[in-house]
Amino acid sequence: MTDKLTVSVLGTGIMGAAMARNLARAGHTVRAWNRTRAKAEPLAADGALVADSPAEAVQGADVVLTMLYDGPATLDVMREAAPALRSGAAWVQSTTAGIEAISDLAAFAREHGLVFYDAPVLGTRQPAEAGQLTVLAAGPVAGRETVTPVFDAVGARTVWTGEDGGAGTATRLKLVANSWVLAVTNAAGEVLALAKALDVDPQHFFEVIDGGPLDMGYLRAKTGLVLNGGLTPAAFAVTTAGKDARLIVEAGERYGVRLDVATASAERFERAAAQGHGHEDMAAAYFASFDEEGTAEE
Repeated sequence: MTDKLTVSVLGTGIMGAAMARNLARAGHTVRAWNRTRAKAEPLAADGALVADSPAEAVQGADVVLTMLYDGPATLDVMREAAPALRSGAAWVQSTTAGIEAISDLAAFAREHGLVFYDAPVLGTRQPAEAGQLTVLAAGPVAGRETVTPVFDAVGARTVWTGEDGGAGTATRLKLVANSWVLAVTNAAGEVLALAKALDVDPQHFFEVIDGGPLDMGYLRAKTGLVLNGGLTPAAFAVTTAGKDARLIVEAGERYGVRLDVATASAERFERAAAQGHGHEDMAAAYFASFDEEGTAEE
């Protein structure tokens, strides 16, 4: 069997477009679709066929890769694609969909004879564009030879979490990882907000932690976006981060765990979005510490 595949990419936002581009560069035939066609059009320059509908995009595909906003959106798009889905095709589901939604998506896959792989990814715009994502994957061993070239094209490594994609083990790991990412993002924003309120030079804080166990590259990166005006284009948008935070909170509630930090994170992202920062990088949650005029809340 050849390792050059026909791959349908449904959803070409920040992550999906980068993944589609890397698949095309790896020599695969890429058929791309996005609800807003203008977001998919630039992929034509990379050799991708831009489709007018999900059904057109999945026609003859060996692998269908979904990278959409959430689980319900993914299910809606796959229902639109259903008439043209080929029984036996692999479905690589990379949306951060949440635990409940994954079972619904796996059920759809069974109904339509698709080989289901739960495969969310870790990484944002830059690693996605560089093909350096970490793929968290769960799905049957039989059939992995089909999806491995896809994972190799979009990621630097693949971490297999199980053989049953419908069990959502990869999605569960993604939620755990994202809980850390979002917590650190909001902590970084609050450090800057408190420094501003107390008239402390943020550089003095960085000098205090420099090279020690409290220092970390991610902290430097996210605070740098705020301090240096680099919030657009977003590596990972406030609105999407807020959606993921809510999924994390819901997962905790489902299994009887109180996640106070995740709950607060979801609220901060919601406030930042309401202030008009929804399209900016999630580091813009910094602004949730202030009123709309940028001053500390009373």
